[in-house]
Order: sequence, then C-alpha cells, then structure tokens
Amino acid sequence: MEAVEFQPLGVAVLTASDTRTPDTDKSGDAAAALLREAGHRIEARAIVADDLLALRAQMQAWIDAAQVDVVVSTGGTGLTGRDVCPEAMAPLVTKPIPGFGELFRFLSYQEIGTSTIQSRAEAAICSGTLFFLLPGSTGAVRLGVSQMILPQLDLRHRPCNLTQLLPRIRHEA
Repeated sequence: MEAVEFQPLGVAVLTASDTRTPDTDKSGDAAAALLREAGHRIEARAIVADDLLALRAQMQAWIDAAQVDVVVSTGGTGLTGRDVCPEAMAPLVTKPIPGFGELFRFLSYQEIGTSTIQSRAEAAICSGTLFFLLPGSTGAVRLGVSQMILPQLDLRHRPCNLTQLLPRIRHEA
C-alpha cells in the first residue's frame, strides 16, 4: 500500500456567543489548539453574537475565502431561541452530512447520557467548504474535534476520509 502524507487544511473557527470574548472563549481555544496540533492551519477565528444573519454572513464570508477549507463552529446548537447556528447554515448547505450529528450524539451519550438529545450538532458541505457545528461546551468540542473531525481531516485515515473527497466535492460545487 502506498504511503500517504498528511495534507494540512485551512480551518476557520467560529464561536457563536453573546457572552464569550477572546479571553473567555475556552471552546474556541480548544478547537483551534487541537486542529493546530494536528497540523492544520488556523486561517481565521471569530466570535459572533447569537444572531442568525450575523452568523450566516460570517459563514458565507468563509465559504468565499479561498484559504478556508473547513469551518468548525462552537456554540449555538442548543434548543433555546438564541441557538441559531443550524438555522444560519441551512440555506448555505449544498449537502448535509447527517452521520456527523448521529455519531456525535452517540459518542456524547456515553459521556453525558440522555442530555445529548439537547444537541443539534451537525455537519454539511457548503459550496465546497466543510462545516462542523459543535455545542459550546469545551468537553463537546474536544469530543467532536478529537474523535470525529480530526480523523476525517487526515488524508491517512482509512478506509476513507473527507480530505480525499475535497477535490471532487469542490469540482461538483
């Protein structure tokens, strides 16, 4: 079998929050650190208020940014009226990746039990950019990034991974 080298991707980290600041954004820090340690480039970071149109505008800006291959978002996936990340992303979705949310809730159940039903974690392809929406807790971010996102962003992961699909995804978009 032919050896495959790691391929770093450009990642943007979005924190959806009315209360977090650069000094208190522990979940965004955790996501960025895990991605950077794995070898990916953090191309951008932003904290955006829990506002549907503001979140959508930031998402669209990163879809349009050539250096951003992946967006990892923390927060805004709960059930309250201010949790609007899935709604902000919805009109931008080219193809949903339903298995991400299903697997996230399965893994999360092993840690927090039935409270995982309150999470609307999800993933999608948006015009050739991979999006992962995670809850805002640091534990949820560590779980999602380390156990799910990083393996799929590693060209060496077998039997398959999202990185190897990116050229075909973008060609179709």
